[in-house]
Amino acid sequence: MPRAALYTFGVLKSPLADPGPLTRALQDSGEPVYRAVARHPGYLARAEAVGGDQGNHFDSDWGVWGEFVVPAWYTKGRTADTVALAATLSLWTDPRSAFDAVLSGPHRRALNRRADWFERTGHPRHVFWWVADDATPRWQDGVSRLEHLRDHGPAPHAFTFPHPFTPEGTPAGREGVGPRSTPAA
Repeated sequence: MPRAALYTFGVLKSPLADPGPLTRALQDSGEPVYRAVARHPGYLARAEAVGGDQGNHFDSDWGVWGEFVVPAWYTKGRTADTVALAATLSLWTDPRSAFDAVLSGPHRRALNRRADWFERTGHPRHVFWWVADDATPRWQDGVSRLEHLRDHGPAPHAFTFPHPFTPEGTPAGREGVGPRSTPAA
């Protein structure tokens, strides 16, 4: 049975190395959010650096998830002192499970603070696509699908919470995931 891959990407207002209180609050929220999401029904896995490396995204070994890459519109730094991004890549049984996880608990509280942490870029912040049950999505897959979504809008190849598609490529409709007014991940 196909699984739903979810890639999220946001450009931060400050580099992750910034010692300021807003950046610390973002970083402090990370582990509680990941723990809660990992316990949510429908969650299967997320990209994590091999050995739990918390260093520079670009220098980490991501194992089967592939080399860490970012969308073309990201123009901020790529060193440990200058990286200003937040990205996730995860697998779910279906988009509805991800939707429910994103809009509950610690992740919902973090979403309520996104204006404190993230720039408004005008680009999509999340994208879904279906993968075979034995496939692991790669960072490059997420980036290319997010860029496709930006350039062409939702389609079976790259879709969003408000505009989902079934594994067969047909629109799932609003009831497939959630209301059209759903905030981006």
